[in-house]
Amino acid sequence: MNLADMLSYADIVQLSRIASTYRCECNGHSKNELIQSILSTVNRRDVFETQIKSMQLEDLRFMNSLLFDLRDTFSLEELLARAEQSKFGAEEDKQEVPDTARISEPSQAKKSSKRTKTQKPAPPAESGPRATISRFKQYGWLFNGISGPNRYLFQVPHDLKRRFKEAMERKFVSQLTFVYDEPQAYRDEQQLLGEDVKELLTFIHHNEIQLTSDGAMYKRSVLQIMDRLAVKEQLPGKGEWRFGYGRRMKDYPNRMSLIYDYGYYNGWIAEGESELTLTPAGLERQASGAPEGTDKLYRFWLRLYKNAMPNLRSLVYWTDKLSEQWVTAESLKYALVPYIRPFYYDSSETLFEQRIVGMMLHLGLIRIGEHAQFGKVIRATPLGRAVVAGLNLEDEDAIVLD
Repeated sequence: MNLADMLSYADIVQLSRIASTYRCECNGHSKNELIQSILSTVNRRDVFETQIKSMQLEDLRFMNSLLFDLRDTFSLEELLARAEQSKFGAEEDKQEVPDTARISEPSQAKKSSKRTKTQKPAPPAESGPRATISRFKQYGWLFNGISGPNRYLFQVPHDLKRRFKEAMERKFVSQLTFVYDEPQAYRDEQQLLGEDVKELLTFIHHNEIQLTSDGAMYKRSVLQIMDRLAVKEQLPGKGEWRFGYGRRMKDYPNRMSLIYDYGYYNGWIAEGESELTLTPAGLERQASGAPEGTDKLYRFWLRLYKNAMPNLRSLVYWTDKLSEQWVTAESLKYALVPYIRPFYYDSSETLFEQRIVGMMLHLGLIRIGEHAQFGKVIRATPLGRAVVAGLNLEDEDAIVLD
C-alpha cells in the first residue's frame, strides 16, 4: 500500500503524532483534514529532502536495509534486530547539531537560568532500537498492520520506498567524482566465470585429484587448475584469516573458491576420503559443455556472502546504480563504506574493495579501469546492468556449506 492508503487506516492518535512531527496546521479532530495536511506536507520535495539530510547515519542504514527487502511486512523483533545492526562505528556516526538547533541554544540557556532549584531537568532523549522504530512511526515511514495477525507486523509505504531510493541516490551522487572520458586501460571479465565453471568440472573429470585429510586439494592440483582458468590468482597465505565467504575460502583463492563452492552446492563435485570426483549429475553437467549463466552465479554469490554481509544486495544495487558511467573508485568507496558493517578482521574498506567490487568484477558486473588523472575507476557493464536490474530474488536464506 502507498502512504495515502496507510494513513486512511491509521487511527487519529497516530495521525496526530505524524501531523505534529511535520508541524501541520489543521483541525486535529478531523481525520480527513489530518490526512490531507500530512500528504500535502510529506509530498513536498523540500520537506522530504530536509528529513533525509537530518537523519543520523544509523537511521539511514536502517532504512536502506528495508528498501531492498521484497517482503511487505516485518515483525517487531526483525525491526529491532535491524536497528541494532545499524549501529556500528558509533563515534563516526555522530553528526553535528543542525544550524537551527544552534540558533536556539542561547534562548534555551536563558530560559533555563530562570528555573527554580525545585525543577528537575528534562529526561534524556530516548535512544536505542525501539526509539528508532518510534521515530519512523512518527514520520509516517512505518505503520502497524490493519487487523488480525497483521496487527503486529509493520509496513513501509511503497511510494515512500521509491522516494527514499531517489533521495539516497541524489545524496550518494553528490559525493561522487565522475570521469567523462575512457580510461587508458580496463579489465572486463564478462562471461569468464561461467566458462571457468566448465573448466573446473572438465579438469576434475580428466584427472585424478588427491585430497588432504581435511578434504582440500593439494597445492599442485590447485596450481594446475588455476593455469586453466581465465583469471590468475595468488594462493592464500599461510595463517591468513579466511572464513565467512564460503566453504573452501580458507583453502583456495577468492574467485576459485566461489567456483568450487558453486559446483559443490549444485551436487556436481564429490569429496571422497582421498579423491575428488564428479557425481553423476556433475558428469552430465560437464558433458553438456555449456558455460554457466551469470545470473545463476550472481544469485549464488549473494546468498553465499550474505552470512558476512546481510545487506550485500543493497550494496550491489548502489554500486551498479552509481557507476552507470565511469566513477572514481575512491569516491564510490567514500560514499558506500559507511553502510558496510565490518566482519571480524575484515574492515569496511576491505569488504568494499575485495568482497564487493573485486567479486563484482569477477562476475562480470563491472569494469575496473586505470585513468591517468583519476586513478582507479569503475563502471557497470551492460551484462551487469541487466543481471542486477532484472533479478527478482525472493528473500532467500543465506547458504551455509558444510
